[in-house]
Amino acid sequence: MTTTETTGAGAGAAAEPAGAPAAPAAGTAGTAGTAAPVGAEEIVTDHDRGIHGYHHQKDEHLKRLRRIEGQIRGLQRMVDEDVYCIDILTQVSASTKALQSFALQLLEEHLRHCVADAAVKGGEEVDAKVAEATKAIARLLRT
Repeated sequence: MTTTETTGAGAGAAAEPAGAPAAPAAGTAGTAGTAAPVGAEEIVTDHDRGIHGYHHQKDEHLKRLRRIEGQIRGLQRMVDEDVYCIDILTQVSASTKALQSFALQLLEEHLRHCVADAAVKGGEEVDAKVAEATKAIARLLRT
């Protein structure tokens, strides 16, 4: 026997990822794994549970915001110490760029999570989320 051959009826079961749906048993119609018709039951998503798009990156976002906060404090110190105007403006530009970059990351996560969850549900909710995201993008473009 080669190393690619298996023995026994359950030899391949260990390769299934944890939490993967089980295949229908032999002789069954296979309906246990099929999806219910759209609208047959309410779809519950992470967003319904209060988990927002940035949740999985929360620690990184907080670290990034603390860094930006440090830049703003640096601006206060620069003004307090009467630093040359152009040097302060350079720091303002860097702080603004950091906030814009953070905003774009948050927007991407919103689209991937919140808007995508609404799209799964369909109906008026997806239209509302797309309109909300469009308004947020318009606000970002005005800054």
